[in-house]
Amino acid sequence: MSARVPADGVRQSLASFRSEREKDWKAFDELITRAEKRSPKALTDEELLSLPVLYRSTLSALSVARATSLDNALVAYLESLCLRGYFYLYGARRGLIERIADFFVHDWPGAIRDLWRETLVSVALMLAGFIAGFRLVASDKSWYDAIIPAELAGGRGPDATVEWLRMGLYDGGGDGYLSTFAAYLFTHNVQVSILAFALGFMLAVPTVLLILMNGCIIGAMSYVFWSKGLGYEFGGWLFIHGSTELFAICIAGAAGMRIGTRVAFPGALSRMKAAAKAGRVAASAMVGVAIMLLAAGLLEGFGRQLITSDGLRYAIGGGFLALWLAYFYLVRADDPDGKA
Repeated sequence: MSARVPADGVRQSLASFRSEREKDWKAFDELITRAEKRSPKALTDEELLSLPVLYRSTLSALSVARATSLDNALVAYLESLCLRGYFYLYGARRGLIERIADFFVHDWPGAIRDLWRETLVSVALMLAGFIAGFRLVASDKSWYDAIIPAELAGGRGPDATVEWLRMGLYDGGGDGYLSTFAAYLFTHNVQVSILAFALGFMLAVPTVLLILMNGCIIGAMSYVFWSKGLGYEFGGWLFIHGSTELFAICIAGAAGMRIGTRVAFPGALSRMKAAAKAGRVAASAMVGVAIMLLAAGLLEGFGRQLITSDGLRYAIGGGFLALWLAYFYLVRADDPDGKA
């Protein structure tokens, strides 16, 4: 039978341990706290030189506390202090500019490459929605009013004249209807991007429906212009900003799907851990989606208004699409560990 250490003996050991070592770890805590709140310049040269010594002393105290099973609260405190000290003394500290550069060089394109399967599914869903909207309106014109909000339809549906629709593609349609539709479409696409990501945790079902519906709206509108012989012109009007905007929506949908599928099929991890792991990748992708939507907004607000050449509209839209594809999938910078 093992002998039990008397409670008085434990208290004496703990008191002795504290009296011998507490001064060092308290001093280390004070220096680390001051440096974290302000900067290393807040410490004198002597204090900076003492940091590694105090860190080793605190680490030694932690080792003894663990081995002798002293106060659990003390062990937890020393563990926390040693962790802070390690990251401060040996962790990589980078400035804001370096962190931003690292995001654009590694985090953002790396996250998009990681989501390539979900992105392909999202693109396929968008195309399926486009085809569905196009064919529904082609088969029955009443579907147009069911798909496009009534306040935006305003009689500019399948029964609109060719001259009226053509005028809208190049000078705003007299009363600015197509510009209003473009603004609505951009706002709608931003909302779809946010919701497609935010609702992904619901097993990705809302994400799938949102992507499908977004494609359906574009397909319904496309049929109206195609049926009047303006399909090519409408494509250029949309493509100059849509190549960026719709790609961003597909990426947002991919991010939502990643979270939803990991919640549904966590594998060896718990659902919370699987969702958290997926969320880190999805969050990097969504920061990039915000940048893409900003670029699309500038193209929609200026490029589409100022550029009326169909060929130039397609060229600009195609150029941006090629730029995004090359940036995400072709150009790979080496990471800090030497991996591509």
